Amino acid sequence: MADVVAIDTWVEIRRIELAPDQRAPQVPADTRRVPLELRAKGFLAAPARLGEQAEIVTAAGRRLCGVLSEVNPAYTHGFGPPIPELSTIGAQVRSMLREQGRCK
Repeated sequence: MADVVAIDTWVEIRRIELAPDQRAPQVPADTRRVPLELRAKGFLAAPARLGEQAEIVTAAGRRLCGVLSEVNPAYTHGFGPPIPELSTIGAQVRSMLREQGRCK
């Protein structure tokens, strides 16, 4: 039996928002074949076990319910490697603004 996850633990829940047959007709066919799934991270509102229904409070204060899927989930998205051409833009803009007397 899975351990009970304590209240206020950072977790992720999942739930199906739309079944495949409920998807909009303009959605591409390959997308329409799968359900629309909500994944949300937040703080557990009451003790729960992995795989069971749980309620969370998001960082924005929203209360959501779904199946508890992960404890202490990491953010796995990224924006790729740095672009060298963009790394100097901030300094260049500040220099231009200084020249125009708009920045100190």
